[in-house]
Amino acid sequence: MITATDLELRAGSRILLSDASLRVQAGDRIGLVGRNGAGKTTTLRVLAGEGEPYGGELRRTGELGYLPQDPREGDLSVTAKDRVLSARGLDELLREMEKAQTAMAEHADESVRDKAVRKYGRLEERFASLGGYAAESEAARICSNLGLADRVLAQPLRTLSGGQRRRVELARILFAASESGVGGGAGTILLLDEPTNHLDADSINWLRTFLKGHNGGLIVISHDVELLADVVNKVWFLDAMRGEVDIYNMGWQRYLDARAADEKRRRRERANAEKKASVLMAQADKMRAKATKAVAAQNMIKRAEKLVSGLDEVRQSDKVAKIRFPEPAPCGKTPLTAEGLSKSYGSLEIFSGVDLAIDKGSRVVILGLNGAGKTTLLRLLGGMETPDSGGVVAGHGLRLGYYAQEHETLDHNASVWANTRHAAPDAAEQQLRSLLGTFLFTGEQLDQPAGTLSGGEKTRLALAGLVSSAANVLLLDEPTNNLDPASREQVLDALRRYTGAVVLVTHDPGAVEALEPERVILLPDGTEDHWSAEYLELVQLA
Repeated sequence: MITATDLELRAGSRILLSDASLRVQAGDRIGLVGRNGAGKTTTLRVLAGEGEPYGGELRRTGELGYLPQDPREGDLSVTAKDRVLSARGLDELLREMEKAQTAMAEHADESVRDKAVRKYGRLEERFASLGGYAAESEAARICSNLGLADRVLAQPLRTLSGGQRRRVELARILFAASESGVGGGAGTILLLDEPTNHLDADSINWLRTFLKGHNGGLIVISHDVELLADVVNKVWFLDAMRGEVDIYNMGWQRYLDARAADEKRRRRERANAEKKASVLMAQADKMRAKATKAVAAQNMIKRAEKLVSGLDEVRQSDKVAKIRFPEPAPCGKTPLTAEGLSKSYGSLEIFSGVDLAIDKGSRVVILGLNGAGKTTLLRLLGGMETPDSGGVVAGHGLRLGYYAQEHETLDHNASVWANTRHAAPDAAEQQLRSLLGTFLFTGEQLDQPAGTLSGGEKTRLALAGLVSSAANVLLLDEPTNNLDPASREQVLDALRRYTGAVVLVTHDPGAVEALEPERVILLPDGTEDHWSAEYLELVQLA
């Protein structure tokens, strides 16, 4: 259980939450919602114990499973399988059991061998108490349902894409909280920040079922409306304008209906009060001219002000970043060409023999199953990685703009301002400040370290860097992840309007429709085809 009393959260001097009382217990499945930058990610980090509140008291009991938006794993040399099994300590036990088995087989000394046998027996007993080989099978099942193939589980984490590593972390958390885990998962509270990022349609459907059946507590931040509608039974709405949280003890659709009705009531009451106040103020203006009625006029003015000040605030429409991709710099007919690209990690071949010509203004989608190398191909095109064979040739006037799904193009230790200045070193200061303002970064937030921003804010900052770049070829890797619906629409509109070349990787069918692609590259084979509507069905599946 998690209990927060008089909780206060801040970002610099900006108050995100004030005097909030929150409670999470078994059976609660809470959707944490609010516009980008309202403090959702900060709230979840603090509840998970990964950050300190500005004020108030927090108490936690039982097990927690926390999935941040950008997990920072420790030892990247461990295999994906061992990382998942470590949730119950099974990875270390299996290694110790293997060592004991080796000692039992290799040592001729009977006393040493007997010691190894006894050690193996103790380890096996402990292994069995944690679910044993059935638990190992269950971990493999969870991984499979999240799109992690057996070959991926055998790889070290450092060889996996950012999306694969994030799915490994999600599998680890769900394995710890699953029914056959310690305590049957009943005492585990899951804190999940955008858990559907990097998942295909089948994995998302499976995750919904898992979360709906989870008998511990759950807080989820998600822009997947279908997941919220199917899973949550309570909603916490973070109101960035008021620095407060509104708690709705109801499911998603009832919350939407209740919030709409509440807003309608507030607007109606305010309109009526403002109408009455206007009449009183007009009457007061007429009476103020006469000295004998000055006191009465002042009383009318006070009454008019009281009528309006006593009302609940009407929620203001959320501000939305104004996103417009850059006017592309002049370039030749084919600004970017790739020939015979291949990439392997150790003995694992990701793809080979990929040829690609990006003509001026062309629009290309890269499709493939998770782990097929979509992000790797973009990184090779962008010069972030070196191919094992083949090469990338820059054509006349090439200016690349690269958006990374894991925000690795950002310096997480540098400020918002420093990141933008690095992206556009020659731009005038006022020009950059105006640009950041359109992306909703102003005042003290310009000095905020990029690593402390929410996922949606990091997305906006990375996009601001693209806009300042005058790029004529954009490499976009999941550009709509972490965005609220209004901001997502801005990105889609920017895609429609951009006249330069685009190479897009996405699970979002809306992004593909906005791009109106001409060609598709299918990985891992590297097959190129003309785009047709039939491929749209593969976008979510891939």
